[in-house]
Amino acid sequence: MTAAEQRPGAPMPPAADGRHPEGSTSGGSTSGGPTSGGGRPSRRWLKAVIVFLLIVIPAGYLVISAIQSRNGGQEKAEAASAKGLSAGYPTRVQRRIYDVPVPPYSKKVAFYETNSWKISSLYVQFVTDRDGLDSFLHRIGTGRSALDKGKVTITGDQAKKVGWQVGEAGHDWAGMELKQKDPQPKLRITVKFDNPAHPKVYVVSTVTP
Repeated sequence: MTAAEQRPGAPMPPAADGRHPEGSTSGGSTSGGPTSGGGRPSRRWLKAVIVFLLIVIPAGYLVISAIQSRNGGQEKAEAASAKGLSAGYPTRVQRRIYDVPVPPYSKKVAFYETNSWKISSLYVQFVTDRDGLDSFLHRIGTGRSALDKGKVTITGDQAKKVGWQVGEAGHDWAGMELKQKDPQPKLRITVKFDNPAHPKVYVVSTVTP
């Protein structure tokens, strides 16, 4: 009996061409295929998706931000189409100093303030309803009867400063001046009654320090 027959479980030596008798190459895997590089295609796909998201998501935010900015700009432009005016209510301090109590829930509210060592003025516009107008006039110490029909009390220079078109023909105007002793403000009020249910009020309040 030979040595190989005495040890049947021992591996056979490789043949001259380097192949084992079982048909596998020396040192090769018996799993049936190479393992190196097997995960690369999935990694490339994942990397491509990540890069795509990094590009698309910020771009999407930019588009949304641009739309919101444009819409906000349009709203402000509608509320304060006249030059120089800022959309929104004057501050409480401004309203108190210049005695311009803008009624709550007013629409298209806008204002502009000028200051100098000689004189300071607050320009305010707003659209309100009948009750709002009556409340505004009552709070400054006057009433609707003080409005002179057809009268425009805001001067051309004042209107030009903020781009108001007060006094244009074809509109229903009424106005009044409220003169008070210094240091109380002096108010020029002009109202457009084209829509009597929702009059538009223009106010220029002037304070002399």
